[in-house]
Amino acid sequence: MYVIRDNVFRISVRHLVEFLCRSGDIDSGSGGMPDVSVMQEGARLHRKIQKSMGASYHAEAALELEIDMPEKGRRPAYKIKLEGRADGIIRDIDEKGQSDPAVIIDEIKTVRERLDRIKEPSEVHAAQAKCYGYMYALQENLDNITVQLTYCNPETEEIRRFSEAYTFGRIKKWFNALLKDLTRWTDFIFEARQRRQQSIEGLSFPYAYRRGQRGLVVSAYKAIESGQNLYIQAPTGVGKTLSTVFPAVAAMGQSYIDKIFYLTSKTTTRTVAEEAFGILRSSGLFLRTVTLTARDKACCNHTRSCTPDDCPYAKGHFDRINDAVYDALTGSSAITREYLLECARSHSVCPFELSLDVSCWCDGIICDYNYVFDPNASLKRYFGEGSRGDYVFLVDEAHNLVERAREMYSAVLVKEDFLKAKRIIGAHDKKLSGSLGRCSRELLAIKRAYGDGSLISDFGSFPGKLERLSSALQEFLDQNRKFEHRDAVLELFFDIRHFLNIYDVMDERYAAYCEECGERFFLHLFCVDPSGNIAQRLSQGRSTLFFSATLLPINYYKDMLSGSREDHAVYAESPFQAENRRIVIGSDVSSRYRRRGQQEYGRTARYIGETAAAKPGNYMAFFPSYRYLEAVKEQFLSLYPKASELKATAGADAWEPDKCGAGLYLAVQEPQMGDEDRENFLKLFGSNAFNGSLIGFCVAGGAFSE
Repeated sequence: MYVIRDNVFRISVRHLVEFLCRSGDIDSGSGGMPDVSVMQEGARLHRKIQKSMGASYHAEAALELEIDMPEKGRRPAYKIKLEGRADGIIRDIDEKGQSDPAVIIDEIKTVRERLDRIKEPSEVHAAQAKCYGYMYALQENLDNITVQLTYCNPETEEIRRFSEAYTFGRIKKWFNALLKDLTRWTDFIFEARQRRQQSIEGLSFPYAYRRGQRGLVVSAYKAIESGQNLYIQAPTGVGKTLSTVFPAVAAMGQSYIDKIFYLTSKTTTRTVAEEAFGILRSSGLFLRTVTLTARDKACCNHTRSCTPDDCPYAKGHFDRINDAVYDALTGSSAITREYLLECARSHSVCPFELSLDVSCWCDGIICDYNYVFDPNASLKRYFGEGSRGDYVFLVDEAHNLVERAREMYSAVLVKEDFLKAKRIIGAHDKKLSGSLGRCSRELLAIKRAYGDGSLISDFGSFPGKLERLSSALQEFLDQNRKFEHRDAVLELFFDIRHFLNIYDVMDERYAAYCEECGERFFLHLFCVDPSGNIAQRLSQGRSTLFFSATLLPINYYKDMLSGSREDHAVYAESPFQAENRRIVIGSDVSSRYRRRGQQEYGRTARYIGETAAAKPGNYMAFFPSYRYLEAVKEQFLSLYPKASELKATAGADAWEPDKCGAGLYLAVQEPQMGDEDRENFLKLFGSNAFNGSLIGFCVAGGAFSE
């Protein structure tokens, strides 16, 4: 949203007004989320209008305004630099260079709704035009200026205009009020940054370095300093999280970076990142972090429906959000999911949207991979329109990113979904129903031409028909907010939009193929090599650290992630003494399906029990499936009847540490565990409350494998 360099706060006019002048409700009832084709159509229409306006219309006029803010209390002096491009400035200049005093600032907005329904311009659009009006009037020393909003519909190319004349004194008064609102935030951020930088100056690594750890820290810092990517292969126990977070914070103290993205593939590893920042805070660091949680998991409502009719947090959300953001920021430096829920309920705003807005003013963002890499979920405020920032990306368990990225950059359509939507819409919209039928027939033709498992070399006219269907679905969704089966239609619309966006960026790294599964026909655009897409996003930051205990062979991950074998890599040895490691093999047990049976399960259970009983402590046993786990657990409890099974499920009876006597305790991973359940499960192993051994029964490849 903004960039700070050399004590200059740079923000675009559009981002400024979108932050300060928004109002009203959250409403996801429309499918009207911008995609590539919509933006391209809007840009085309902008150019067409600009060219039609004649010689007095000066298009894409760059404007900027710099404002000095003197030192105040603990806050240093700084500058605000406001930048933007007015879509048009209408001003006649005669042959002698004399200009017409009547100057019009024109702001063009592409909207899909019918223009006769727009009674007045939106506050955000009007504010953007007025900012340009003030900046130009100040620059040209004008006494009067007219601000004009031009709305256009890309489907009909219909145009509607709203205009209002201002004296310079009136528009200056309006702008100064907006500037006063902004300085509440800029004063806050510069005071916080000064406090942050001062705290980093005296910061040192909080522990004695483990073997190999100091080398990791130095390598990570040098990579950030030089703006390079680094691959870190380090076994469990080295302390990879702190070894990457600490040098990133140190680099922030030297102004190499301004924001840290800590990216994870699993919710459970986000807790480790929060703890790492917490350790540094306890050593004197002042730094704000926010943990982003998926919309469904962050929702305060009983069932997620982001419309003002269904959700009290959505209704009037934007009227209250900025106060909620400010209170959240000033109330804590570690902004967790629980803290955000508390703030959201207090201000009656959406906790998910609150977390995104809070992130703009934080130094560190802890989040899933998709907030950076997923084209449908990435944070547009940081990565939209090809913008670049002083960011470092810390990619935890980076070996997981390859498969996750393939999923993000792939797309699939199911022929039967088109037929289902056609039946749902039926007589409601015959034109749309016909368009759905034509696309379904195109898919049938592809099925007949290629067959199951075949690579597709030619899509024929299908993409064009899909584009037209997408526009028709958009219009239908906008006009039918209360349609009974709206969710099914909306889901198909999103699938189509994503498919078209992926189709537009397909290259030799992709494979298009079809698949038959029962009576369903799938059309896949599969991203075989995601490095091009990932590298594009990495280029929007300064440096990336990929780290994992399993990054071998390293050239494979370089090829699949950043796409450059020139990127540096470091390897760390285990800090543990080799003589303390023991690998024991039970050669008379097997997890092969043909060997499974009560006798096999019993031997496995006895091995686990005898190992855990030999030395009190924490143990984890991993099984190939839940069914295998349950079978061994049953035998285990039969062999060790005094063993206690502890429940980590949210809402279950809490275990009582003072009642935990000597013996064996089980904590069992269950299918479909929520975030709270997983956190409770892990807390059992950190409690130190057991006089005996605690054994975690887990599934290999699940949430606790990392």
